[in-house]
Amino acid sequence: MKKFFQFDELGTNYSREFIGGLTTFLSMAYILVVNPLTLTLESIPDLPESMRMDYGAVFVATALAAALGSLLMGLIARYPIALAPGMGLNAFFAYTVVLTMGIPWQSALTGVLFSGLIFIVLTLSGLREKIINSIPAELKYAVGAGIGLFITFVGFQNAEIIVNNDATLVGLGDLTNGNTLLAIFGLIITVILMVRGVKGGIFFGMVVTSIVGMIFGLIQLPEKIVDSVPSLAPTFGAAVSPIFNSPSDIFTIQMLVVVLTFLFVDFFDTAGTLVGVANQAGLMKDNKLPRAGKALFADSCATVVGAVLGTSTTTSYIESSAGVAAGARSGFASVVTAGFFLLSLFFFPLLAVITSAVTAPALIIVGALMVSTLGKIEWNRFEIAVPAFLTIIAMPLSYSIATGIAIGFIFYPITMIMKGKVKEIHPIMYGLFFIFVLYFIFLV
Repeated sequence: MKKFFQFDELGTNYSREFIGGLTTFLSMAYILVVNPLTLTLESIPDLPESMRMDYGAVFVATALAAALGSLLMGLIARYPIALAPGMGLNAFFAYTVVLTMGIPWQSALTGVLFSGLIFIVLTLSGLREKIINSIPAELKYAVGAGIGLFITFVGFQNAEIIVNNDATLVGLGDLTNGNTLLAIFGLIITVILMVRGVKGGIFFGMVVTSIVGMIFGLIQLPEKIVDSVPSLAPTFGAAVSPIFNSPSDIFTIQMLVVVLTFLFVDFFDTAGTLVGVANQAGLMKDNKLPRAGKALFADSCATVVGAVLGTSTTTSYIESSAGVAAGARSGFASVVTAGFFLLSLFFFPLLAVITSAVTAPALIIVGALMVSTLGKIEWNRFEIAVPAFLTIIAMPLSYSIATGIAIGFIFYPITMIMKGKVKEIHPIMYGLFFIFVLYFIFLV
């Protein structure tokens, strides 16, 4: 096993890899609570039950997708990078595709499945390089920052720090409300832990907030700590059934936009995470990532598996950098992380009592981390600044990640052409321009 994972070449051992894998798990364990609450639209009252996914099934799908995805990454690509359903993509799935567009969650899972299959084809064919290079870096950064703002906005809403106001659209909530105060407390504790560099700060922030919530009667005490694993039946295979039962709802321009958004965000989020973590671990060679194709293949397979299980897009997690900082250098660390996600399946009763007030700080902090890409945008170039800014601001204001991407990708060719930089626009960008114009004409 040491030879397979190249322990000697990487200067690592079982102890370092185990600690690194555990650190990565603790850093991203919040997804076990946040993802089910997000996909079930727990924070949205008075919704028909048909629009909500089953909480227990989503929890199991989340844990299994994370475990299988991390295992694939560890065994196929041999990188210390863990996977789980992605933040931002789960918000797009729930709040844009299901809540705003009115697409059934079963069909939304089909969109995730299609995006994963396309990702596999692009990876195996080598077309991924051309697509990555066709989209300007500034728009990639803008999409990441915009999703960060959107997630933060959702976090503030879930905490009821920001509420509806008929006069100004939004306004400050009742800060004397118990759950709102609990969320504010959680945000302060999580920020302190993150600033102090505590590994798994987001996870431990949720733990402390949950304990305080139980003490003050805002969160019910769990009846059990360990129990049998909830049934996966409500979501398992639901991504496949719409293809045969309601194909007219699947093969539409609306679904094309959904699939492209899933694909686009996962495509570049994965690439950025792989390069960033590999750089930190010293695994880059001649500014290139060895086994990049295998890493992307593992990531795309995880998305397909996750969709079949019943969760939104599974992707590589930047929190893996915490594990690398703790010593992880090989794929064995990812195998360890996968083991902890499987173990977490039996702790469902403990995690099921967590409320939106507890997870809201995690959303806000993750959003803050995602907007760091703003500094990479050339704001002094107006032809770049306008589409980037519109992409970023439109996501939270329209409550739609897809709308933000569409607006930015429409304005980019316009500003670049008017600036006389036609040759800098890749032909693929023109194709995306027309797709998103049709999106606004026929779907919005």
